[in-house]
Amino acid sequence: MATYVLIHGAGGDAWYWHLVAPLLEERGHEVVTMNLPVGDESAGLAEYTQVVLDAIGERGELVVVGQSLGGFVTPLVAERRPVELLVLLNAMVPRPGETDWWAATGHPVEIGPDFDPVEVFLHDVPDDVRAEAAAHAGPQAAAPMREPHPLTCWPDAPTRFVLARQDRFFPADWQRAVVRERLGIEPDEIDGGHCVALSRPRELVALLETLRLSTVAPAAPTTA
Repeated sequence: MATYVLIHGAGGDAWYWHLVAPLLEERGHEVVTMNLPVGDESAGLAEYTQVVLDAIGERGELVVVGQSLGGFVTPLVAERRPVELLVLLNAMVPRPGETDWWAATGHPVEIGPDFDPVEVFLHDVPDDVRAEAAAHAGPQAAAPMREPHPLTCWPDAPTRFVLARQDRFFPADWQRAVVRERLGIEPDEIDGGHCVALSRPRELVALLETLRLSTVAPAAPTTA
């Protein structure tokens, strides 16, 4: 079985995965979540990465999943630890040394005075889950998105990208183009919005397991 390492996005916490984690555990996997220091103006990507590494500890057979801003952290974890699979989920795909990801990718959604985070991020999330979400959202410090990204090159680990077709923050056509240009792969697709782990957790877990089983080779049988 695998250890799923689930990295949340900007302005959030580990609650983002609270519907996904038990479904993975039901399948026999270990799940590691953490709270990134999203409100700490002094914390950069080195600190974010260390929080993830501390949460992982000595565990192995890692499947690392990064959502949204978590995509900045995911490859940095794989630079430090052996990883069986990286999965980017509606995620930011960095380039080494990049300082303005938004401009470099041509992000098409304006974040202005009329920006409604509930309608953009949670439009397809059930009402009861949406009601809980406000307690787990807060300001995102700018440091991780302003510093030159410390990635040297994309890590030598199998990488897949999961795109949600109804994402209003990272529109599907734009995401497809970014993924093809930056990773040279075709994204795997699922129905849902930017916070698909809250709106379609069972469908997401099924897809993650499909990707894992199609990517990670089973251990060879031992012979006496």
